[in-house]
Amino acid sequence: MTVLCAAAAIMLDRALGEPRRLHPLVAFGTLAGRLQRLMNAPLTQRDPATRLTGLIAWSLAVLPLVGLAGWLRGLDPSLAVLVDVGLLYLALGARSLAEHAHAVSRPLAAGDLGEARRRVGWMVSRDTSQLDEAGVARAATESVLENGNDAVFAALFWFLLLGGPGALLFRLANTLDAMWGYRTPPLRYFGWAAARIDDLLNFVPARLTALSYALCGATGRALACWRTQAPAWDSPNAGPVMAAGAGALRVSLGGAAIYHGNVEQRPPLGEGAQPSAADIDRAVALVGAALRVWMTVLAIVAVLLQFA
Repeated sequence: MTVLCAAAAIMLDRALGEPRRLHPLVAFGTLAGRLQRLMNAPLTQRDPATRLTGLIAWSLAVLPLVGLAGWLRGLDPSLAVLVDVGLLYLALGARSLAEHAHAVSRPLAAGDLGEARRRVGWMVSRDTSQLDEAGVARAATESVLENGNDAVFAALFWFLLLGGPGALLFRLANTLDAMWGYRTPPLRYFGWAAARIDDLLNFVPARLTALSYALCGATGRALACWRTQAPAWDSPNAGPVMAAGAGALRVSLGGAAIYHGNVEQRPPLGEGAQPSAADIDRAVALVGAALRVWMTVLAIVAVLLQFA
């Protein structure tokens, strides 16, 4: 049943994409913003004890909703199916990721660098206003590879372990990391818990995602890049995912990027030529191929369990 629920949620995401209006994560983001303003007072932002405040804020934002999902799931088996499919559908973002990527690759391929810069700015937190064609392609490709884990495989992993509440737990935690998990002075301590919890929840899924990318691309090169390049990356989870993905695609990623007005020199990822518009689409295809591998493996395991 778990595999069937996962397949149904994936099909819903493919058919409908993310809700265009009244997306629950928008309401959650509003709640998180209010908690941040209420609990991260300017006078305490530089106090390491604010880490505890951030953990309390994280708990207030996430745990009641996950608990409610678990309670609803336990009321009735039929309701449990609806809760599981609905929550995984809301946690997934495969179609949205592809749409954002294609919105960059198409104008870039057509020579409209300005539009490509504008659209890639929707995908990444770095400054995109001065990027050249390779820089735009690099930013979009990195985003597709990293968000393939966050928007697809990690949510699916926690769904397989804990059902719909697990997918919800991961999606809310990942959202708070995106909102609070920065090392800028206002959030350095308040966002510490959100960043560390997201690292913990992503640890196993990120490595499964990296392995999936390797299996669906240039396997040997992907594994070598993962082994040699990921340890130098700042994020313990994005490093394996993007290094393996870049190696699988045979492109070079990483390098300089501007964040919050500061130039950050990032370690190199992958091997090969600088990415182009076509490589953005190849990254989307890699995520899709990896998802098919996951579903095939799950289907095989489900059949074997039926005869065990």
